[in-house]
Amino acid sequence: MKVNKLDHICIAVRDLEAARKIWEPILGKQQPDDAYVDEPEKIRVARYWLGGVGFELMESLTPDGDVARFIDKRGEGVMLISFNVDDTRAAMAELQQQGYPFIGGARPFRDCEFAFVHPQAVNGVLLELIDYRWDELKERS
Repeated sequence: MKVNKLDHICIAVRDLEAARKIWEPILGKQQPDDAYVDEPEKIRVARYWLGGVGFELMESLTPDGDVARFIDKRGEGVMLISFNVDDTRAAMAELQQQGYPFIGGARPFRDCEFAFVHPQAVNGVLLELIDYRWDELKERS
């Protein structure tokens, strides 16, 4: 499997607006570069571009969402690391052949798909694979 780049790092937070007040002065930003709600994943996200890598603050929309459950179990903090790949399903197939377990299958996001390698297989890290093309970055260049 070929990793194109570190795609993004997600920080799970209880209160997105409060977290923005903490992080934006550190990041040197007055607002997110990309703010969105992902209803199927039950999250609200503020994404900041840092050298072509996304830094995301994620808040759960519901008490039963994955982010809320993560915070209940581990507290706020780094929730996942994401690698950009050419083809999520091909990367999944290759890793599955090598014995890496996944949490569910490929999931849709904008014009791409992403999937999660189970943390038990990768030193306790929730690893995401995503094949998004990030045209937003090209437009900023």
